[in-house]
Amino acid sequence: MLTVRVWSERWPIRGVFRISRGARTESEVVVVEISDNALAGRGECLPYARYDESVEGVMQTIEDVADSVAPGLDREALLRDLSPSAARNALDCALWDLEAKRTGTPVWQLAGLAEPRPMTTAYTISLGEPDEMATAASAEAYRPLLKLKLTGDGDLARVRAVHEAAPNATLIVDANEAWTPEIFTALSPQLGELGVQMIEQPLPAGRDDVLRDVDHPIAVCADESCHTSDDVARVQGRYDLVNVKLDKTGGLTEALRLVRAAHDAGLGIMVGCMVGTSLGIAPATLLGSTARFIDLDAPLLLAKDREHAIQFDGSVLYPPKRELWG
Repeated sequence: MLTVRVWSERWPIRGVFRISRGARTESEVVVVEISDNALAGRGECLPYARYDESVEGVMQTIEDVADSVAPGLDREALLRDLSPSAARNALDCALWDLEAKRTGTPVWQLAGLAEPRPMTTAYTISLGEPDEMATAASAEAYRPLLKLKLTGDGDLARVRAVHEAAPNATLIVDANEAWTPEIFTALSPQLGELGVQMIEQPLPAGRDDVLRDVDHPIAVCADESCHTSDDVARVQGRYDLVNVKLDKTGGLTEALRLVRAAHDAGLGIMVGCMVGTSLGIAPATLLGSTARFIDLDAPLLLAKDREHAIQFDGSVLYPPKRELWG
């Protein structure tokens, strides 16, 4: 008989994390623990208001399915019974972790993946005025890959300022749905001259069909427009890559399906995350070998992290320890 516990935690962010939709100074995550009394598996998720999620709602969803988990609900049943969501992600990852502990086999082997290796992650520069972003980028100029949060007006000046402050860094930019088609077609050719190699979710999800009909001087990645493997057919032809985030896919199980479907469709992979702790990004690190871009810097953005945290050497991320997850 399995038991389920769920609780929320608040983790302070270093400074302010700002994107086009708003700013935050802390991250409130939900943690699930599934136990068989001898062993326990954990999973973490971050409810996201963009997807009509709240901490209270996610916790209630998890509590509502706890009785189903107790007699042995498995990951395939979760896919059937819960929609893709933060709640399903935490439950799914907790079940993977519990299976790894019960069998003594790491999750990467259970999932048929390559053994995780150290990988280089992007580091995010929050949205701000050009001089603010340049100052932030100058402090991180030693990092090989910087991700810039953008918003529309003034973005060319922001990217130019960062490029001048960190001239050796490869840049990727994320508009979080804030651009118009006119901004996209005007900026794309100019951004390539400033070291930008990828544009993430420039247009609002559901209003991005124009991407089929315009040139892509720089690769374009779907984030809000692609949640699960069911979305691949719709984004094919509009985007060049998809951003795989476990809180969108609803767990590692569906993330693996999305990676396979995207590869079959000729789409590249970016592995991303919400602003959570090492427990939240640990399952996503297993997808690193599948990805062209890795954006798993969330623990670096926090003022502190949990025990047995993932280790970083600059922008190099090391595989999670067994004491943390998997």
